[in-house]
Amino acid sequence: MSKNFYLEILHVDKTTGARYGILHTPHGDVETPMFMPVGTNATVKCLSPEQVAACGSGVVLANTYHLHLRPGEKTVAKAGGLHEFMNYHGPMLTDSGGFQVLSLASRRKISEEGVEFHNEIDGGREFFSPETAIAIQEDLGADIIMSFDECIPYPSTYEYVARSTERTLRWAKRGLEAHKREDQALFGIVQGGAYRDLREHAAKELAKMDFPGYSIGGTSIGEPKEVCFQMVEDAIRYLPADKPRYLMGVGSIDYILEGIALGVDMFDCVLPTRLARHGALMTAHGRINIQRAQYKEDFTPLDPECDCYTCQHYTKAYLHHLHKAGEEFGKTLNSIHNIRFLIHLAEQARIAIKEDRFAEFKEEVYAKFGDKRGF
Repeated sequence: MSKNFYLEILHVDKTTGARYGILHTPHGDVETPMFMPVGTNATVKCLSPEQVAACGSGVVLANTYHLHLRPGEKTVAKAGGLHEFMNYHGPMLTDSGGFQVLSLASRRKISEEGVEFHNEIDGGREFFSPETAIAIQEDLGADIIMSFDECIPYPSTYEYVARSTERTLRWAKRGLEAHKREDQALFGIVQGGAYRDLREHAAKELAKMDFPGYSIGGTSIGEPKEVCFQMVEDAIRYLPADKPRYLMGVGSIDYILEGIALGVDMFDCVLPTRLARHGALMTAHGRINIQRAQYKEDFTPLDPECDCYTCQHYTKAYLHHLHKAGEEFGKTLNSIHNIRFLIHLAEQARIAIKEDRFAEFKEEVYAKFGDKRGF
C-alpha cells in the first residue's frame, strides 16, 4: 500500500455492496463514493476552479488526448503540472486517450503497438502507445492516471471483444512497466464488452498486476441499462476489495446509485455540464427544461431541497430569462446546480451507507422521480 495513495474502507452497507471510505492522495483526502466533475481541457466548462470547489468537488478530471494536442503536456509540465496550470489544488485524474479510440473511430488506426490518430487541429498524425500515454500523463502530473486501452464499441462480436481485451491487457502491462512517478496512482481498466467470461478474465488478470486502483470501462456507450449493470457486476466481483473502483463515464442518478450498490467508489461524466448548457436541470423531483414558458414568472428556487449557490440566490424565472437571452451567466448557474446536485447525491449516499440504509435511500430517491429514473 502506497503512503501517497490508498483507499481506506471505513464501512460497508449491510444490505448491499455499497462502501464508504476515504481516498488518500498526494493532494488531499476525499470521501467515497464520489462524483467527479470533468474538466476536459483543464477547465470544467463555464466554471472557475473556485466555483467547482465550492460545489464540494474532490477529484476533478482532465483529458489526456486533448491536452496533448493543445497546449501540450510539456507546456503544462513547465507550469508546474495540471494543479498549478489550472489553479485547482485538490486531487486530479487524467484519462489515457482510450475513450478517444472509440469516439474518434473514423480517424484512427489500431495496431498492437498503439493507436494512430488524425489530429483534427493541424491535420497531422498523433501516435499513442501504452508508453506514450503514460509519459504524457506523467508530464500532466495528475494524482490518478489511467492505463491505455481500447474502449470497445457496443455491440461487438465475441471474437472482436476477445482480441481487443487481450490487447488491452498487454497494453496495461506495458504501461505499468513504463510508469515511473511514485506520486501518481496508475489504474488498470477492465474491458470485456458484454461478455461475462471476458469481463471476469480481464478483471482477474489486472488484479494479478496489482494496480493501485481499477477502472471499469466500456460501459454507458449505448448498451441497455441492465446490460451495463451486469458488466459492472461481472467485473467488480473479481477486483480487490481494498482498492478503489472507478466506473468511467457515468453521470445519471440511476447509474450512480446502482453502481454504488454494486461497490463502485468513483464516478465521472460530462453529463451535468452538458445538460446545463442546454437548459436541462436535475432536481430532487425530476429533470426540468428551464426554457419552457411555464417558468417565465416562476419566482421560486430551482430546487428547494438543493443547497447550491444557484438555488440559494436565484429563481427559475431568472434562469429562464438568462437561457432565453443567451447569457453565459445562465450556463454558469445551471452548471453549478447540476454539478452540486450529483456531488450532494454522493454525500447523501455516504450517510446512508454509514447508517446501513443505502437500499432504502436508493428507493427513496427513485420514488421522487416516479418513472423518471435518471437523465
